[in-house]
Amino acid sequence: MNDTVEHALDLWGLKGANCRLIAARENAVYKVEDATQTFALRLHRQGYRTDLELWSELKWMAATSAGGIDVPAPVSSVHGQMLHLVDDVQVDVLTWLSGEPLDATLARQTGPDRAALFRRLGSQMARLHRVSDAWTPPKGFTRCQWDQSGLLGEAPLWDRFWDNPALTAQERALFTQIRQQAQRDFTRISAKLDFGLIHADLVTGNVMVDGPRMRFIDFDDGGYGFRVFDIATALLKHIDAPDYPILQDALISGYRSERPIDLAALDLFLVLRAATYVGWNITRMGEDNDGARNARFIKTAKRLALAYLA
Repeated sequence: MNDTVEHALDLWGLKGANCRLIAARENAVYKVEDATQTFALRLHRQGYRTDLELWSELKWMAATSAGGIDVPAPVSSVHGQMLHLVDDVQVDVLTWLSGEPLDATLARQTGPDRAALFRRLGSQMARLHRVSDAWTPPKGFTRCQWDQSGLLGEAPLWDRFWDNPALTAQERALFTQIRQQAQRDFTRISAKLDFGLIHADLVTGNVMVDGPRMRFIDFDDGGYGFRVFDIATALLKHIDAPDYPILQDALISGYRSERPIDLAALDLFLVLRAATYVGWNITRMGEDNDGARNARFIKTAKRLALAYLA
């Protein structure tokens, strides 16, 4: 355990608690256990979010938790603050949510049980959107925008997918074409789409299953966006599954059991979600030793782009 973690534990009155690193991806996340409770201590990746953005994320998570959605809730330090800067690292503490990732649960299920999980996921996603719409953000609330600019502008949130260095000339031309077509389609349809606060990363690794309860974690990329983007994100990584049509129908059915949504643009948002991963991997290609992840992202985005343009 390093000095930053020790200092952070002291700030939250958790000195001497059992603490172990459980994730070191975008953020370093520690599981902290004292005599009575369990918490998640997060050390945020430097330079990714401003203090105001993180404060906003914590405020939103607190409101979502208070609204009855199973999400981590912020825990105030002994000084009454949700966020501290410790050795130039932004640190916060959240309540710990038990359960296992949805992908692990899905791997053990077959047929109707898999569809039932996606139906639950859809309904819980819709409840998250409904609770978020009912909440009035405080003054100064600031989160990223998964809007037309954030997805297709000159400086997208997850980088310029059409400039991925592994693209062939043909692939680069295709991605430039799909970007231009998507921009035209956005101009035509965006006013009709449901827009508001979204999680933006509801992949199965960020969904926890604990018996009958389904919980959402990792709001790192949450912000303002189109609700269909959340649905596309939840579906994309299962698009090659033999039962994908059933899973898609189940997710949509679950969502619509809680609130209406227009999904006429779902195919477009599946393309855009796939494209974001091609951009996301640009600055992480050093982690992708044999290029397999990058090649997989490009292959999926290329296939969906060709189908959409056709």
